[in-house]
Amino acid sequence: MRRTIASRPLATLPLLAAASLLAACGSMPPSGSTFSQAALPGPIQVPAGHKVAMETVGIGEITYECRDKANMPGQTEWVFVGPKAVLNDRSGKAVGKYYGPPATWEANDGSKLTATQLAVAPSGATSLPYQLVKANPATGSGAMAGVTYIQRVALTGGIAPASPCTTAIKGRQETVRYQADYIFWKAA
Repeated sequence: MRRTIASRPLATLPLLAAASLLAACGSMPPSGSTFSQAALPGPIQVPAGHKVAMETVGIGEITYECRDKANMPGQTEWVFVGPKAVLNDRSGKAVGKYYGPPATWEANDGSKLTATQLAVAPSGATSLPYQLVKANPATGSGAMAGVTYIQRVALTGGIAPASPCTTAIKGRQETVRYQADYIFWKAA
């Protein structure tokens, strides 16, 4: 059985998404500049020698499943199963998707890649952490070709459900909504 949990009433989600997109656009650097990572925690920053290739806003959901805790018989917890999100450019146009497992970023042109997590850092009590991943070589030629790093920033939601995970509901999956900016970097 699969249930969906929304951390906010559904009627407010489009408004929240629009407000977040406007806030993100309002904080974008002037034309000709690049995304600034100066305010991000050090472990999440992309090393020198790389430039922003694409900025996207991922809007979607994260699935969790109630499972036994590893090496702790009789105890249960919500376990991350995978993401599913649409990747939009800063104007709101869908340019790709993000899904998993394994975590995969796929552009509308068919190019796609997976990545290896390098670092995470707290972003807020009710949101997924910041994340930095090193991209594996892309398949296909297109937007994902040559991407070296991906940052997950500007997060809203996505944490495990607040409802109890008990042995009585083991195996139940629930989804939570989230939004995050995915910043794609290539070698300069």
